[in-house]
Amino acid sequence: QGRLVESGGGLVQPGGSLRLSCAASLSTVSIYTMAWYRQDSGKQRELVARIVSDGSTNYADSVKGRFTISRDNAKNTVYLQMNSLKPEDTAVYVCNARYGVNNFWGQGTQVTVSS
Repeated sequence: QGRLVESGGGLVQPGGSLRLSCAASLSTVSIYTMAWYRQDSGKQRELVARIVSDGSTNYADSVKGRFTISRDNAKNTVYLQMNSLKPEDTAVYVCNARYGVNNFWGQGTQVTVSS
């Protein structure tokens, strides 16, 4: 239960875009708070974006205006659209689902932004 599988990472040039997907094996994904975190070598894990059950969202200041989190409850999937990517966005991006005592993490997908 609670398996999260990320996809969509890869190598992209600065200014480019990627869309990450998180496929969630949750009975009722709509009640979960879904989030994307990231961690690069030598840096602390950072909350990138969060979407709660009512659809409201929160973003790290560093990605506001560039990243968009969304969810498709019918497909049990959460997305992270990343535009205007910068080298400092390079990290492993990890999907998280949280509700009550439940707190699930995916394995992560690598995003590398480099010329």
